[in-house]
Amino acid sequence: MAEPRTEPEEAPAVLVRLPTVLTILFPGSSPRVELRAGTVAEAIDGLNQRWPGMGDRIRDSSPAIRRHINIFVDGRKARLETRLAPGMEVFVLTAISGG
Repeated sequence: MAEPRTEPEEAPAVLVRLPTVLTILFPGSSPRVELRAGTVAEAIDGLNQRWPGMGDRIRDSSPAIRRHINIFVDGRKARLETRLAPGMEVFVLTAISGG
């Protein structure tokens, strides 16, 4: 029986940039991660495979991107279904609130 693949083989390689407030919660994680993903949702799945629980910090159970998280792909606000192309940069940012 073949081993399950951790990343879609046909998906493009993208660079995911993570905020420090997220990487400090997952020892061994990096603020820059290259992985293969065809959509933002697949990128989050890839992060969660590397660091279990990270996906839950980024998206909720509906599934949707959490309220205080923003994701941008090459400078444009993205959704879970946003398609990714080779070399794109995916930025995961935490919203700052207060008064």
